[in-house]
Amino acid sequence: MPPKRIKRYTGKYALVDGIPYTMPVNAKNSPALMAGFSCDWEKANALLPGDEVHALKLPNGRAALLITIINYIDTSIGKYIEYSIGIACTHGSKPAPRLLNAMMVKKYGTGQYILDLPVSSEISVKGGKGIWGMPKHKANLDFKVTENHVTSQYEKDGQFAFRIEIEIPKSPSMRIKVGSVNYCRFRNMLMASYIYFDTKAGANFFGKAKANLYIGDHPNVSFLRNIDINPDPFFTTFMPKANGILDDHFECWFMTYDTPPKEMPEGLESVVNLGYTEDWLPDPIITDYAKFKIQ
Repeated sequence: MPPKRIKRYTGKYALVDGIPYTMPVNAKNSPALMAGFSCDWEKANALLPGDEVHALKLPNGRAALLITIINYIDTSIGKYIEYSIGIACTHGSKPAPRLLNAMMVKKYGTGQYILDLPVSSEISVKGGKGIWGMPKHKANLDFKVTENHVTSQYEKDGQFAFRIEIEIPKSPSMRIKVGSVNYCRFRNMLMASYIYFDTKAGANFFGKAKANLYIGDHPNVSFLRNIDINPDPFFTTFMPKANGILDDHFECWFMTYDTPPKEMPEGLESVVNLGYTEDWLPDPIITDYAKFKIQ
């Protein structure tokens, strides 16, 4: 459940970094898909920076690649698509025990570490990165729903990056009322933001979950081809009208390393001169993605 303080300022207004928000920061009636694919734990864990987050271990000892794409229809900053590619993770001094990491989510800080987060609009980059530290950047994205499938494609600078296709579960009757934490790195700090969903969804698990995954050569995602992804998802979910709240409260800690860091990752210089436009780039147009299918 969202914290009580969120309910107290419902209907109030905020202005942060020049961006106006109607509180709480939420989205309504926004179609969304989610899918999970197992991958090699050691290779996935090596993608996470610092010593504070660790890839979550599934019961079979593998890690989880999580894809979440939301076609935001109604928000304070307009319409946009958000394309999240992450690794399920825990937060602490060492990896959490398998099974317990899913049962004791608060104790182990269970959530996801976001590796890449392209979005459709510049204002979404300015707010998401500048306030919450999310690794947002503008890219060519789409979100298409047909009678039986949902597809979403991601291109950047004219280069194919990522595509997912899932079969729509038969009935969106499952109630999802859950909070989750997203971790990311910004200014070489570990940032944690919190989102709460209250919506209905359709879901398929294991053998009933059907999806196709394509990962291109763009440097934002090409490394994912090397983490031994199982092409058969262990779950797929479709929410026809997702409702969610992004908490204005977030946490951050210095990231620590076993040896002194030699490079400074992306910082405030990447957002300070961004504008407030809600304009989208053209839809993705690349059609020769079949060669990038994970199989």
